[in-house]
Amino acid sequence: MIEVLLVCCRDGAFKSCKASGHAEFAVKGKDIVCAAVTELLRTAVQVLEQTKGIAVKTETPSRGNLAFCVEDCGGPEQTERLKCTADFIRLGIKNLADEYPENVQLREISE
Repeated sequence: MIEVLLVCCRDGAFKSCKASGHAEFAVKGKDIVCAAVTELLRTAVQVLEQTKGIAVKTETPSRGNLAFCVEDCGGPEQTERLKCTADFIRLGIKNLADEYPENVQLREISE
């Protein structure tokens, strides 16, 4: 199972995300659930990296593990982008977890 932990600020702005595990829906290289989670999170990272004023730290220590966090989140314009990024991750992963509950789990923490 892929476990995704989304951490947001109290105002809903993205703070960090960590995904670990394997979906085990299909064999390696043909797992649509794994591919979907990977693409959702890669897209979120790219959006953050391409946003002026936001600094992102990304870690991929091994296959099946991805973590990224915001180190500098700029001002009000960036905060709105961070809220949208959290919404994107939350909705995308929740949809996958609803459709594939034995393969994906979403946990969210508000700090």
